Amino acid sequence: MNAEYPYTTNVDIKYDHLQVVDIPAIVEDCSDQWFNQSLTLVNDSVILLGIIQGEYHWHKHDTEDEFFFVIEGELCIDFQDREVVLQPKQGMTVTKGILHRTRAVKKTIILMVETKSIAPTGD
Repeated sequence: MNAEYPYTTNVDIKYDHLQVVDIPAIVEDCSDQWFNQSLTLVNDSVILLGIIQGEYHWHKHDTEDEFFFVIEGELCIDFQDREVVLQPKQGMTVTKGILHRTRAVKKTIILMVETKSIAPTGD
């Protein structure tokens, strides 16, 4: 965990190709309030699991888009001019360069798709 950001972010790839990705096991083992784990690589992108409660800081990614998909719970994505609330089985792509903040009032489980070179905390 970075002292500047109170999040647990694991950028190591947990599963190689042709391995079963076991999300329930990761969720069961997680005791962090804000946890991200890189699951696997797909070409030049990484699939990440987020187990979150609370809010992330405002940030943007200057050169990369970011996709969020809710598995369980409710994900709020704040923009400068509006808020979007995603329910289970809903997703959204945040376009590169757009200032945003994600947050979850209760424990929420999400998948994210990003380039493997993205800085998780923003540019």
